[in-house]
Amino acid sequence: MPESDCSVGAVIVAFNAHDVILGCVESLLAQHGGRPRIIVVDNASTDDTVAVLRGWAAGRADVSLCEFGPEDRPDAAAAGDVTLVHAGVNGGFAGGVNRGLALLAAMPQIGHFWVLNPDAFADPGAVRAILDEAARQPGYALMGGRVCYADPPTRIQIDGGRVNLWTGVSGNFNLGRDAGTTALPPAGRLDFITGANMVASRGFYERVGPMREDYFLYYEEADWALRRGDMPLAVAPGFVVYHHAGTAIGSPTLDRLASPFSFWFKYHSRMLFVRRFNPAGLPVAMAYATAKAAQLILKGATAQAGALLRAVWGLGPPGSVRARLSPEAARIAFGRGSR
Repeated sequence: MPESDCSVGAVIVAFNAHDVILGCVESLLAQHGGRPRIIVVDNASTDDTVAVLRGWAAGRADVSLCEFGPEDRPDAAAAGDVTLVHAGVNGGFAGGVNRGLALLAAMPQIGHFWVLNPDAFADPGAVRAILDEAARQPGYALMGGRVCYADPPTRIQIDGGRVNLWTGVSGNFNLGRDAGTTALPPAGRLDFITGANMVASRGFYERVGPMREDYFLYYEEADWALRRGDMPLAVAPGFVVYHHAGTAIGSPTLDRLASPFSFWFKYHSRMLFVRRFNPAGLPVAMAYATAKAAQLILKGATAQAGALLRAVWGLGPPGSVRARLSPEAARIAFGRGSR
């Protein structure tokens, strides 16, 4: 398939991803089903993510890199094979995704908007799998596949998710199972597709609009999926990516507890999500979360427990969490309303 004929575009939101971003981008350029247009939105990285991308592109005669600054109005016609959008401030995951989606939406040939984490890399058959599933189910809202851990690559991280509207607890389908012997779940059993590897159809984007940005981190994809109306979710066989998991924000892995930063944002977003979709469940969600904090304390994870409780009871982030964001990003993350 000629590059210009590929109807898939990819958005990668990067923050301090210098050690993983090239693996992600190169996996997209190596796709067998056509080369997707790639939008990298840099959320004001403080490392050398941008320099790494520029240096890499300078050494690739077959790749054009186009850049837009924070004040620019990105022009889809001027976009390169890889387009680097400088956000100027860390506006959270959804904020970065939405900037990339707006640029892809201005490209009429792009019908499938692929959101991929920078610490993930795609199997070479991923684009082909996306297009095949889209042909089988052209009216889909959001499409997922299989996300395996990068190490070990035979272990599943998520095949899609479920969320309880009373507690706000979300769960990963097939977490920890063997990828070679475990079947994908039917799409009808899923509530959402993970934001680490998710494809939105143009029809869904035009009907529902962009992600809500007031979550900053976590639950954006569940919120988006629950607003899809009668448009179905889809699961594509052969759509596989490998995820290093939590390299920037300290999300949990098979052998690592989440960081206080991750805990605060996860539980803050969880309360917002339950308040939005099932207000009657908020006392249940708060009680459940408080019990979780007690478990953490018993395990000696007092910093994580403290961050969790401050999020649940609306006390604001602990200093260690606030300190990880710039003043501008902190105003976005902690100063937004809850509706």
